[in-house]
Amino acid sequence: MTLSQVTGLSALYAALAMPALASDYQLQTVAEGFEYPWSIAFLPGGDMLVTQRGGELLRVSSDGKDKQSLGGVPDSYFAGQGGLFDVVLHPGFSANRLVYLSLAHGTPEANATRIVRGTLAEDGLENLEVILTVEPRKDNPQHYGGRFTFLPDGTLLLTTGEGFDYREKAQDLTVQFGKTLRVNDDGSIPPDNPYADVAGPQAKVWTYGHRNPQGIVVDGDSGAVYLHEHGPRGGDELNLLQPGNNYGWPAITYGLDYSGAYVSPFTEHPGMEQPLHYWVPSIAPAGMTWYGGDAFPDWRGDLFVTALVSQDVRRLELEDGQVSSETVMFEEIGERLRDIRTAPDGSLYILTDSENGKIVRVSPAR
Repeated sequence: MTLSQVTGLSALYAALAMPALASDYQLQTVAEGFEYPWSIAFLPGGDMLVTQRGGELLRVSSDGKDKQSLGGVPDSYFAGQGGLFDVVLHPGFSANRLVYLSLAHGTPEANATRIVRGTLAEDGLENLEVILTVEPRKDNPQHYGGRFTFLPDGTLLLTTGEGFDYREKAQDLTVQFGKTLRVNDDGSIPPDNPYADVAGPQAKVWTYGHRNPQGIVVDGDSGAVYLHEHGPRGGDELNLLQPGNNYGWPAITYGLDYSGAYVSPFTEHPGMEQPLHYWVPSIAPAGMTWYGGDAFPDWRGDLFVTALVSQDVRRLELEDGQVSSETVMFEEIGERLRDIRTAPDGSLYILTDSENGKIVRVSPAR
């Protein structure tokens, strides 16, 4: 595919990305005053856990009025794009109280994405354990990935960035950069991983050929796994993941390097997967949720993607496994948007990405 064809397709996608009617929903600022919030999780009873990239884990009351800084959180490497990232509850949280965090760990000379878990107590996390640390470590504070989710079988998928300066390693199965990694909830290796019988870092690899993925969700109806990743100058992708598959970076891409030069002259190659959807120019996708709630029946089964650069949310409708339409939403918030999650009551919660970050709730219009 030529560059002019890519440009033409991006214009078509832009034309299809129609704005949503504000009359369909209402926005409410639940809480504010967060320092670069990165992720949110909902506790039974309505309280929320919110990570701040600087390293703080907060418990926020359901009405947003009270914030409690929780102890027991490990130090994270806070530099560049590094810091404290995702927070996810164990599927059996109501019984075991386990909370999982992802973070950048280490020093300027040797750092990596890590997952830890601990038991949530009244004042913080206890019995902290390291579940996974990406191998090898790198010497820059960029492209950590850092999103993770549990699969229906109870295993865990982590996205890892390719380390920016090490993009070719996304194609190297012996290095865990530019991959999704799959482990059991205690960090051990599932025997049905694609490379489980290979000694070393490769045994945890589930998919490869990614750049910097910061969104991963499971379709609650079909069990399909969707991942989005940052491109360079354009070429952000939404991918449907299948274990063992190669998603191409940097051998194929719809984006250019930041200098305007080609990363690769190719947009496709045998044995490498095509994205379900891509964005040129880049929207900088950050968070993502699959909507399975009841509050907005017309949205059921859709994906919602927050964008840092375009400062909006993209609603992607899926039909027969393909993206059938894209709708631009919530532009009126007017800020970089970091994360989006579906709450137990079917509303959407959005985190804004700033030194005075907010939690914004999306609920049906009255």
